[in-house]
Amino acid sequence: VKKAKEAKALYEKSLEQGAEEHARRIAIEAERDLYDGHARKGRREKKKKQTQDGHDANGMNQHFTHLNERGDEISMVDVGAKNVTRRTAVAKAAVVFPPEVMSAFGIVKYDGDDPVSDGRSKSDRHEMIGKKGPIFSTARLAGIMGAKRTSDLIPLCHPLPLDKVQIDIRLEGNRALIECECRVTHKTGVEMEALTGATIAALTIYDMVKAVSHRVRIESTELVSKTGGKRDISE
Repeated sequence: VKKAKEAKALYEKSLEQGAEEHARRIAIEAERDLYDGHARKGRREKKKKQTQDGHDANGMNQHFTHLNERGDEISMVDVGAKNVTRRTAVAKAAVVFPPEVMSAFGIVKYDGDDPVSDGRSKSDRHEMIGKKGPIFSTARLAGIMGAKRTSDLIPLCHPLPLDKVQIDIRLEGNRALIECECRVTHKTGVEMEALTGATIAALTIYDMVKAVSHRVRIESTELVSKTGGKRDISE
């Protein structure tokens, strides 16, 4: 009888251990399925984000034309198959002068947004003369030269035979407002040339007044409009 009881107890214990092992295996499989589910969800979200960020479902680049499909190499865009069209772009920038600069150049009061200086004609109010010479005129010339050399400054820009570069600079309050317009008849646009022209003009103004103050500030450099490409942009 004792041996029978011991055998029965051993049998029941083996059943319990078997049930525990079975339950453990089920738990492991459930945990593995849960992990796989999270992994699949993560991959789906990653592919969705890549597509939204300009990559296809395989992570290949779709939008950035200067990059290869994997997005790890750069090159100049091949524009050979594009049509030659009339293209224009306008960019602007602003140079903000502190009071000491305005005072140094004799601009002592304001008539609305129009700076007024004692003893200066209205036509002179859109020029500032410093020790290095006429500041705005020099900045216009520098901006034109800069626009023509854009491809030397920006690595992946195409050299363009510009039809026209025009830079206007006017003084409103204590701000020199710069506008650069570029035109070309070509297969690619001129927005970088316009932005470069406006930026170089602004830097030239800074250079010519920095002897008075280093608190001069360049700001609001932006593309205003472009025409002639796949899509036009305007303010």
